[in-house]
Amino acid sequence: MKSDTAGNKMPKSIEVEGSTVDEAIKRALELLGVSRENISIKIVSEEKKGLFGMEGAKPAKIKVTLKKTYKKS
Repeated sequence: MKSDTAGNKMPKSIEVEGSTVDEAIKRALELLGVSRENISIKIVSEEKKGLFGMEGAKPAKIKVTLKKTYKKS
């Protein structure tokens, strides 16, 4: 695992769920504290609509990996 400047371990990748893929990406960026250009995104599964087309019947799931060139400033 990489360490930030304070010596804290940073995960190389995480899996995040959201009601949509975009929401899951936003959550991952907040959790990691990085911008979108510093990550690679793999969609594990897209959300499934519920009854009458409502969101959230099955959440979207993504895997986010920090790029090797990432350096936290």
